[in-house]
Amino acid sequence: MTQTASIFLSLSIALLSGLLLSRLAKQVKLPAVTAYLIAGVLIGPFILGALDIPGIGITKEQIDGFGLISDLALGFIAFAMGNEFRLAQLKKIGRQAMVIGVVQALFTTVVVDAVLIALHFLMPDKLSLPAAIVLGSVATATAPAATLMVVKQYKAKGPVTDMLLPVVALDDAVGLVVFAVSFGVAKSISTGAVDVLTVVLEPLLEVVLSLGLGFVMGLLFTQCEKYFHSRSKRMAVSVTFVMMTVAISCLKFTVGGIHIGFSSLLACMMLGTVFCNICEVSEELMDRADRWTAPILILFFVISGAELELSVFADWVVVIIGIIYIISRSIGKCYGAHISAKMTKSNPNIIKYLGITLLPQAGVALGMAIKAIELGPDGAIVRNITLFAVLIYEIVGPYLTKVALTKAGDIREEGRTSAREEHLAKKALNQ
Repeated sequence: MTQTASIFLSLSIALLSGLLLSRLAKQVKLPAVTAYLIAGVLIGPFILGALDIPGIGITKEQIDGFGLISDLALGFIAFAMGNEFRLAQLKKIGRQAMVIGVVQALFTTVVVDAVLIALHFLMPDKLSLPAAIVLGSVATATAPAATLMVVKQYKAKGPVTDMLLPVVALDDAVGLVVFAVSFGVAKSISTGAVDVLTVVLEPLLEVVLSLGLGFVMGLLFTQCEKYFHSRSKRMAVSVTFVMMTVAISCLKFTVGGIHIGFSSLLACMMLGTVFCNICEVSEELMDRADRWTAPILILFFVISGAELELSVFADWVVVIIGIIYIISRSIGKCYGAHISAKMTKSNPNIIKYLGITLLPQAGVALGMAIKAIELGPDGAIVRNITLFAVLIYEIVGPYLTKVALTKAGDIREEGRTSAREEHLAKKALNQ
């Protein structure tokens, strides 16, 4: 079997396994995204992929080559989240979302840092101070992909959902800055040298330049869309600009010793925000883009499941510290959201349930963990603990999000119908 045939077969098996397992998940009332992740674990390098049979399962080498799919999927997820920043909506909840997004992220960092630094003094040979500091910043990140998929699958609508998506977007922006500062502090502790310029300037530049890139691309997208009138071509323009924004976001360069890069999440989020606020037909195009990306998003979650490192369970130190990290982060997110929502006099359901919906953690946290590897042995423990936490959060988090949104009244089970049955009913009427 040729390499091309093997890759396509593996991708088709990944897609089919995710779809079939989602049917089983529906029977036990689990979100589809959880099924996709479990499907990825089953066909990944630690189970079926370990058999090393071409076309059956996904090997470690193949996962490394599937990065293109993950980058593209995250771009479309961020683009869709930009749709939540419509000015009409922001006038109602903008201030509340800003306060909650910043406060709960910082509160989580403080809680996790306090717990892990205390743990460092109890077992200094197992958890270093730099690793504890970096893990506190990693705790800020929430997975926008899993959250958005749950919202879309169950057509969640209500006060908690309206607040959730903007807060998740702001959460990752704050997280990038907090991580960069914490990483700089941790690096200075490890090396004994403090580079204030790098610690302060680089994260701010990344956020500002990413938002600037998204703003410019949003303006160009809106102008370009006007030249096309057919639905298919206008949808193709949408796909083109998301792909182009992701591509430009991958650029990295150095100016005067300052490392400059972009966050594709922030750039694509701003692309969607600008487009949805100045294009008159943005809602239609956003809806069409969602339909086009459905298979890509399923593949993204199955591949994400395959990437989860089951080997982290072999190290008892990682398991113990990971459990403590998960508990302290969950407390930080829940209480941080509760306190900040109360401060802003938000809807009672937001105060009660928002924190639970912020628990999923994946892509952004993993990106931070990969960056932390630069710390050497300290970075390795950060990576392994993050992988352990992501494994737990990604499987449990979407279900908890569904439960919280259901109890808040944003998800209503009644009235959901099968698209297939609707089509057959219409066909019967026309005959």
